[in-house]
Amino acid sequence: MDAQRVKSAGRIRFEHVVKRYGDQTVVDDLSFVVEPGEFFSLLGPSGSGKTTTLMMLAGFALPDGGCISLDSTDISFMTPQQRNLGMVFQNYALFPHMSVLDNVMFPLKVRNFDRRGARERAQWAIDLVRLTPFARRLPKELSGGQQQRVALARAVVFHPKVVLMDEPLGALDKNLRYQMQMEIKALQRKLEMTVVFVTHDQEEAMNMSDRIAIMNNGRIEQIGAPRDVYETPRNVFAAGFLGEANILPYAGLPPDHRERIGMRDGDNLFIRPERVVLSPAHEVPTPSHAEHGLSGQVETISFLGHTIRYQVAIGDGLKIYADTSNLADACAFEVGDPVSIGWKRHADARIIQHG
Repeated sequence: MDAQRVKSAGRIRFEHVVKRYGDQTVVDDLSFVVEPGEFFSLLGPSGSGKTTTLMMLAGFALPDGGCISLDSTDISFMTPQQRNLGMVFQNYALFPHMSVLDNVMFPLKVRNFDRRGARERAQWAIDLVRLTPFARRLPKELSGGQQQRVALARAVVFHPKVVLMDEPLGALDKNLRYQMQMEIKALQRKLEMTVVFVTHDQEEAMNMSDRIAIMNNGRIEQIGAPRDVYETPRNVFAAGFLGEANILPYAGLPPDHRERIGMRDGDNLFIRPERVVLSPAHEVPTPSHAEHGLSGQVETISFLGHTIRYQVAIGDGLKIYADTSNLADACAFEVGDPVSIGWKRHADARIIQHG
């Protein structure tokens, strides 16, 4: 139903936004832009400021400095109702005494839609999230995934320019969580809406986002497309937070190896575990699996289903992790085996700074 599609997605701009609670600065000089129709994730550990940032965007917290705008309008001090943004909470926040239909109609009622128009649009939203047979049920009669779909329907039913999501999948099990990730992303594309999504789950952010902002101590460490942030982290925090990472300090590496790759004091060598190649210590590495001056001994082996992870000690308490596919013809090592360590391409290992 074309008439029911979101008419236009919103553009969000944060300019030097600050938020303090007492003497503590929880968001510090934050500036970024979310483009219309973009799926933008705020990713970071607890206390990084990501939820506070979302709450300021929603209007549930007010900034102590800076400006937040939606398209060309400064919304920094508007009430949540004036901002007219969709919101999906982690606990869904459904009215337990209302049916699915009434829950989805509620945002339309408070916006003074006539009952017939509200019912038609609510039914459209319920159909959109594939809950048509459940329209008369109460929330307690639904599964977690179905309740999440109700929350999504309620968030989009009034056609907001922007939908905000605060860790909405945190209560779901892993398989259902992945399914809902796909459904949310498909819905976002179908409705061409701007989404700002808060999560601490790295895989979730990489799977769903057009761009990711990695937050730490109230600041953004790096913004970029998932592949760019994963492959080319700006610093040690970004490298270590997004995915598994080997971060080897200058002081722990052999001098000849440091000189060969141009490291200086204070540098760190970064490489993802799946890019590390292990070879038996007595074998000469093939050109495609070039050895890079490191050797070690297998300390532990972890079976992770589709992946086998080797922890290799390389001296002075330093360890490196190598992931290999769990294939029948894969070269297998045992605990205690001496190995040579390398990677396929020079670009697979990068020199990064602390911050």
